[in-house]
Amino acid sequence: MRLYLYLRNFPAEGRNFNNRYAGLIKSVHGLASGLAATGVDVTILSEASPTHTTVHQSPAGYTIRCFAQPVQHRPTFKLSPDLRRYLRQTLHPSDLVILNGILHPTLSSLSRLLRRQRVPYIVAPHDPYTPEFFRRSRHKKWPYWYLLERPMLQQAIGIQVLDQRHQQCLQRLDITTPVIATPNGFHPEDSHFEPAPWQPGNPIRLMFLGRFDAYNKGLDLLVEAVHDLSHRHPLQLTFQGSTGDDRAALEARVAELHLQHQVKFLDPDYTQAPSQLIQQHDVFCVPSRFEGFSLAALEAMLAGRVLLVSEIAGVAPHIKASDCGVVVQPAVASIKAGLEQLLQRRDDWVEMGDRGRRYVLEELCWKTIATTALTHYQTLVA
Repeated sequence: MRLYLYLRNFPAEGRNFNNRYAGLIKSVHGLASGLAATGVDVTILSEASPTHTTVHQSPAGYTIRCFAQPVQHRPTFKLSPDLRRYLRQTLHPSDLVILNGILHPTLSSLSRLLRRQRVPYIVAPHDPYTPEFFRRSRHKKWPYWYLLERPMLQQAIGIQVLDQRHQQCLQRLDITTPVIATPNGFHPEDSHFEPAPWQPGNPIRLMFLGRFDAYNKGLDLLVEAVHDLSHRHPLQLTFQGSTGDDRAALEARVAELHLQHQVKFLDPDYTQAPSQLIQQHDVFCVPSRFEGFSLAALEAMLAGRVLLVSEIAGVAPHIKASDCGVVVQPAVASIKAGLEQLLQRRDDWVEMGDRGRRYVLEELCWKTIATTALTHYQTLVA
């Protein structure tokens, strides 16, 4: 069985993972690396080249086939002609394709092409189909769901989620396709990083690192929680990441609450690994309204820091299992209570951070994750 992982914007040479889609790209790279390490023939299919089709052999052991597709400024159903030609000439019913992404037109187009060729596929949405996911832009998402996304999921041989609990979201939407759960993991090069000596002091340094998507990531909730607690605790909150549409709105809300001296916004720093940026802070916060896993939270665990994460995130069970942080609901009151709980355990933070780092190194290696995923794939195909 040959495995193909499709991600439209995967970089042609497997580098430059630091962009607004970094988490998704890193996840696909990690799984492909792990699968290749088990001896599987793995190819990543991409349409990230605006001019010509390229083939690149990644040092991680997988192949990247990046097909020519002019830059599209809006979502499109159009697949690269070179990609269509390659799939018709190459794919066999014994192969398996993993479609990565959620509510994206090219996934629907590709799934129909695969069905015509009788090639099995699995959908890996990377986000749970929660009510909160559909709440924003519902006038666009619900029609797309009924017309395109649901049929694609129903005709897949499996759906790959990042946490078994996310299957409940599919069941509520009457999707009965078999579900497999595979978490995100860490890359071997990250495991060599040793956290700097850490002595939590004042002010208490909170951090969010990632995309400025206030609704998705719950950043507006975090600002309100910090405002409510700032009268009792010396808190410093740092947002760092790619500039998005929500950054200006967040900065305006911070100004309204007179928190300019306690909340700061930093542009992305691609010269340092995320774990190295995170280790300059005390508590890493991901209070998302909906979240597939959060690789940034995993990197915070590698940095040996304590965390506050939303209960919907796929990393939440691992936070609980390692006792390296708190799990909260995406609501201001719950975030405040979670921060208070962490502050009460402040003397334990160093030990908690050490536990989180050990847990990741022992339990969340990409090769181990890929080995389990491969077993699921073989069962579904059979």
